[in-house]
Amino acid sequence: MNTFYSYEHLYQFTYSIFTSIGCSVTDAETATKTLLSADLRGIDSHGVARLSGYVRLWEANRINATPNIKIVHETPSTAVVDGDAGLGLVVAPFAMHVAIEKAKNAGTGWVSVCNTNHFGIAGYHAMMALQHDMIGMAMTNASALVAPTFSIERMLGTNPIAVAIPACEQPPFVADFATTTAANGKLEILQRKNAEAPLGWVQDKEGNASTDANELKKGGALLPLGSDREHGSHKGYALGSIVDIFSAVLSGASYGPWAPPFPAYVPMPQNMPGVGLGHFFGAMRIDAFRPAAAFKEHMDNWITRFRNATPAPGCERVLIPGDPEREMEAIRIKEGIPVVQSVVEDLVKVGKQFNIQF
Repeated sequence: MNTFYSYEHLYQFTYSIFTSIGCSVTDAETATKTLLSADLRGIDSHGVARLSGYVRLWEANRINATPNIKIVHETPSTAVVDGDAGLGLVVAPFAMHVAIEKAKNAGTGWVSVCNTNHFGIAGYHAMMALQHDMIGMAMTNASALVAPTFSIERMLGTNPIAVAIPACEQPPFVADFATTTAANGKLEILQRKNAEAPLGWVQDKEGNASTDANELKKGGALLPLGSDREHGSHKGYALGSIVDIFSAVLSGASYGPWAPPFPAYVPMPQNMPGVGLGHFFGAMRIDAFRPAAAFKEHMDNWITRFRNATPAPGCERVLIPGDPEREMEAIRIKEGIPVVQSVVEDLVKVGKQFNIQF
């Protein structure tokens, strides 16, 4: 059963929790906007449902509520940012802003980040570039829950990639996707509903296909995009590896099976080769390639033609990446955000911890 809450209600509660753990007003506002963007866009697995997870990380001294986020190395078009163990929800917008400023001066900006943690949805950060007539990119490595093709070991995270591209009259193209068949958050949603996972999402600890949404708790693993070798899982494995290398090997964060786990109760890996999780951001000024107005006019043409592609039998229409999320945001701003009962109970419990009523 879902209970609907207004964005304003969830915003005030979430903001109050972040200030209660010691975040500054500015950082709490940034973290709240970043986190709730997931709920607005219909990505319920990465929104307010994760709030208690950040609190537990803070309690475990794995999140610094008052970080000194800084650039530790840079060139005119690149930078490495040390997040000082701050909330990824705050560190990531800082780093994306650096990428945008680099692009303003050099045409493109590329920023790799270390010493950070879970940053919400990748799409939020990539979309920051849109208002500057830039293409935005965002990616992050994550807890090792994914078995590479032919493996039973969990070596990679769900490692999402997001790309946001502006248009003129049409809404922007926004691709935001995990490099696994399904994100771990989708399994968490199924667990709350006591539902099975579709075949191809997970494997058990022996490497056999499974539909058990609780398989990760039993030693199983998520599968790369494509599910198995016959359906192209080697491509999802390659994409996830690229994200891991760009985000963590390039920045000095911990990578592969050493990536810090999001659940605070999971022990940290031993002999970690870097510091914290890693992110990678890019911003490309369109007029570094061609006049922005001409590009956006052709993006309108591209989007319109793809929208008008003939639908397959049984399909109503052809969508553009970003359509479902944009449409969901319009609905939820007006009608409220649905929160499942188990998450409501979790939020009530977190609120009581800080004497804040949910």
